[in-house]
Amino acid sequence: MSHELTTGPLWTGDYYNEGSGKEGLDKLKEECGVFGVFKHPDAASLSYYGLHALQHRGEESAGMCVSDGNEFHYHRGMGLVKEVFTKDLMQTLTGDISIGHVRYSTSGDSKLTNAQPLVFKYRDGDLAVATNGNIVNAPTIRRELEQGGSIFQTTSDTEVIAHLIARSPKGLVEAAKDAFQRIVGGYAFLIMTNDKLLVASDPHGLRPLTMGKLGDAYLFASETCALETIGAELIRDIEPGELLVLDADGLHEDRFDHHKHRKALCAMEYIYFARPDSDMNGANQHAARKRMGSRMAIESFVDADLVTGVPDSSISAAIGYAEQTGIPYELGMIKNKYTGRTFIQPSQELREQGVKMKLSAVRRVVEGKRVVMIDDSIVRGTTSRRIVNMLRDAGATEVHVRITSPPFKNPCFYGIDTPDSRELIASQLSVEEICREINADSLSFLSPDGLITSIQGDNQDDYKGGLCLACFDNDYPTRLDFGGEEKFGCSC
Repeated sequence: MSHELTTGPLWTGDYYNEGSGKEGLDKLKEECGVFGVFKHPDAASLSYYGLHALQHRGEESAGMCVSDGNEFHYHRGMGLVKEVFTKDLMQTLTGDISIGHVRYSTSGDSKLTNAQPLVFKYRDGDLAVATNGNIVNAPTIRRELEQGGSIFQTTSDTEVIAHLIARSPKGLVEAAKDAFQRIVGGYAFLIMTNDKLLVASDPHGLRPLTMGKLGDAYLFASETCALETIGAELIRDIEPGELLVLDADGLHEDRFDHHKHRKALCAMEYIYFARPDSDMNGANQHAARKRMGSRMAIESFVDADLVTGVPDSSISAAIGYAEQTGIPYELGMIKNKYTGRTFIQPSQELREQGVKMKLSAVRRVVEGKRVVMIDDSIVRGTTSRRIVNMLRDAGATEVHVRITSPPFKNPCFYGIDTPDSRELIASQLSVEEICREINADSLSFLSPDGLITSIQGDNQDDYKGGLCLACFDNDYPTRLDFGGEEKFGCSC
């Protein structure tokens, strides 16, 4: 097999190694993260730390809205949580009810007007909305609302839910139920008024949402790591189709959907998105990823000198592979966490010397060794090829790639930023062809059954282990009603 080093520009956007556009580095983008607090005097500070713990889910913008019972105090900005919220600003966000949001721009435009929470005035006072996910039929509903006189202020699909609520003659809770029954997709919603907080999960539970308590206060977060950060007790996951209403009388458990739907939590949460210290449906992410690596070793063993994982999401799986095989796990690659974005683009000479801002191979570890490289997924294949060639350039004699998910063949319509199928390498090439394309000595993917068993164990009462595997098997849990406007990613 020929092992020629593939060269080319290290960036395609306005910034060197930006990695944030669809033509940038081909790793999937986390969706968004939401965090809510009900009845805690320090709601803003709790939200700040909660959003900070969810920063990995969205690094483009952050926002927070706090109610003191009479009026909203809110702020949104582009950038990281620590950049958007200064100490002086935090002192202005007074109140005991709060919702917050961190966002990646995927479906909606990248601009401040789309940063969440979105805040509105309507007949019953103030309304703030934050969501993680995608409303598949939003284009159809939006056109209908515009024809009826609605004026949209953003390109975010989240605004659709606010218009549906505002136009309803019913009270807030019943109007929200009607709105949720109209929309199709994967979503986790936090909706706040001056004195109420509504919490909802889509009928299939595609997007994660958990509830915790801190003293008498209720808290809600996309991942349990955010609850752990502030010392809250985890109560439970929000159930698919559930609508919680929190007001002066406390917590009211209700539903907006009483039909029996298949449970379908996004499998990529386990494979890649969620933090290793988060739990979902009772399964810890680090432990699940270790089991994926172990199962990968059983399904596709290869003799080698060391195992290494692509940081950070594949380290747990690499440890599992190493433990199962007895091949030593080594830190063969290092991720630079402080790359940021820079306008200074490398000269041709520096490019030829291999400027590596985001990821570097540890030459003294991989030189002269047969390496098993564990990664979580292959999207376009360009990043995998760069990493394989980087390991070869550092002296690895063989590079065997093991992917702890099935081949990613289909776009996601529920909140993950993915290309269409024409740009997904696994939908165009066979495994053998992908292996040649990424310049690996061998390539294997985890089987669907292996993935499900690694996550859910042998107790699989739900269809496909209660997971959405549509990006692998084309079996979408909802109808796909785009109204002629098909789009991918997180519409929040």
